[in-house]
Amino acid sequence: MGTFCFWGRRQLAEGDQNMENKTWADRAAGGAATDTSLGSEAAIEKAVAESVVHAVIEGAGPSRRQFLAALGATALTALIAEVFPFKAATAMAADPVGKPEKTDLSVGFIPITCATPIIMAEPLGFYKKHGLNASVKRAAGWAMIRDWAINGEVDAAHMLTPMPLAITLGAGSVPKPFYMPAVENINGQAITLHIKHKGVKSAADMKGFRFCVPFDFSMHNYLLRYFLAEGGVHPDKDVQIRVVPPPEMVANLKAGNVDGYLAPDPFNQRAVYENVGFIYKLSKEIWDRHPCCAFTVSQDFATKYPNTFAALFRAIVDATHYASNPAHRKEIAAAIAPTNYLNQPVTVLEQVLTGTYADGLGAIKKEPSRIDFDPYPWHSMAVWILTQMKRWGHVKGDVNYKAVAEQVYRAADCDRIAKELGYPTHAGTMAKHVIMGREFDPHQPDAYVKSFPIHSMA
Repeated sequence: MGTFCFWGRRQLAEGDQNMENKTWADRAAGGAATDTSLGSEAAIEKAVAESVVHAVIEGAGPSRRQFLAALGATALTALIAEVFPFKAATAMAADPVGKPEKTDLSVGFIPITCATPIIMAEPLGFYKKHGLNASVKRAAGWAMIRDWAINGEVDAAHMLTPMPLAITLGAGSVPKPFYMPAVENINGQAITLHIKHKGVKSAADMKGFRFCVPFDFSMHNYLLRYFLAEGGVHPDKDVQIRVVPPPEMVANLKAGNVDGYLAPDPFNQRAVYENVGFIYKLSKEIWDRHPCCAFTVSQDFATKYPNTFAALFRAIVDATHYASNPAHRKEIAAAIAPTNYLNQPVTVLEQVLTGTYADGLGAIKKEPSRIDFDPYPWHSMAVWILTQMKRWGHVKGDVNYKAVAEQVYRAADCDRIAKELGYPTHAGTMAKHVIMGREFDPHQPDAYVKSFPIHSMA
């Protein structure tokens, strides 16, 4: 229903513009396609009525067509009005794009660079550009964001890409249908280790380590587990992994509470900045162009406020494409650095966003794709995440991978918005991905899950 509300208005507004020849519909509706003597609202109402009457009569068989035409315009329009919402259609035709039902919005976020498009859309004016008075609201951790979103304390939320899947399935929370219309960032994470572990060469050297990740249902958790397991280290038996809010990770590393973490930036770079850690491996070295964070709304919100949802969607996609341009990264770093956003030194953010950074081992690295921004929510990405949720016991029983991916990740809608804004679109929603040299086929998820020697039951 939500998707129909969102996209149906455009089709209704466009209507049938080709009524040049007299048809049965013309005779039933009184003949004139447009009456310029009417006021604008009345003219639109008349045009909508004529378009609907035309569609009804032209779709009927010959004998029924004769009968309907004989009723006359007034009677036939009244008959159709019993089942067709003329008032709503007229309002949508009068404003094809659709004015937002509400313009004052709050968007929850965690202060990390993954949220760059959501955050920068406020100071750089992307929300205002699309008719919204939106403000971002900072949360301390992902559980808080989840609860805000479920309880409606924010209108939309920055989430980890596995979170809307988990919430929709009721994993770790009460089930509530959520949409993930757009990915925020790709890549942009790293495994950071305490400076005392400079001699570590492989996952095997990490047995006995204490790690932290920002949330159970996170790409950080699944990528760390994947990396360790590929190196022969069981993430539930050979190491400890606990949840720590991202802003607290550097302090925990400094205090020696953990040996390392797979975390979002800027906290990898901040550990280097404070001389307490070094960047062992960028997440792109595990899976290049992997998704991490996303823009999400509840299905309820998208259905109740379709025009607002559409405007917010446009703002986010627009901002995400803007952020993908390397020429904008220093401007963005300055915009999101202040206390009310990331509360980080600009130099730290520039190192993350530009990809020219100190690694903590005395080298300056140049990796322009350390973080990037691409809004397209591939269904295959959702399927991979679901396979890892299944692998590690986060979801039980059979999983309809494709159906859940299509319900939550709004790929087709994202491409419609992109096309509307003049950005590239995609030929499909599924792709094969390579994770640590191993190809993932999204059409064979069950076989993929069963292929791993290390899993929750192993």
